[in-house]
Amino acid sequence: MPDQHSTLRAQRRAETQRTLQAHAVRLFTERGYDATTVTDVAEAAGMSPMTVYRHFPTKEDLVLVDHNGRLVAERIAASSAAQPLVRRIGNALVDSAATLTGSGRGDEPTASKQFLLARLRLMISTPALRARHLDNHYALQQAIVEALGAGAGDAADPDAAFRAQAAAGACLAAMHTALMRWAEDDGRTELPDLIAKALAAAFGEDLVGTGLDA
Repeated sequence: MPDQHSTLRAQRRAETQRTLQAHAVRLFTERGYDATTVTDVAEAAGMSPMTVYRHFPTKEDLVLVDHNGRLVAERIAASSAAQPLVRRIGNALVDSAATLTGSGRGDEPTASKQFLLARLRLMISTPALRARHLDNHYALQQAIVEALGAGAGDAADPDAAFRAQAAAGACLAAMHTALMRWAEDDGRTELPDLIAKALAAAFGEDLVGTGLDA
């Protein structure tokens, strides 16, 4: 059953990555990013440094790697192409934030929220992470453009790609503003609500459709 084996391998890989990131973010927060080594993270997780590097090629990746791009792209791909670009992108950003933070699931999401907040604070306060975060931002923008069907393939329409890039960049700028407020607010306000408010402020309630419509 090769498919089953592949699924199990993927699940084990994802679990290992979650474990490593949890220990890394905790140690970076407690000791400082620069004062903590990859070996420290490996020892805390009960793994070898080689295992850490197999999953996270650089120290920065221990903080920056996430599944947000995949979640956003999946949501966009499932949305109606008849909707305005900023509505498709905006709803995907809000919905993926709800998934990542566990919003609306009672007390269960506390650990997820605290983990995401700790990552965000590290990205804000650590120069090396701020620089690499720009690469992540660009990668997310490109994932959004591809999910909208406006990628760089042979049949791509340059004007459509330009519009998609502009819409994605503008929506991500609004999301960045929401993330900064979320960190300042220590997570007291739900992140999906903040992203929706930022998008509405930038584009207007009617255009964005911040009610998480399909």
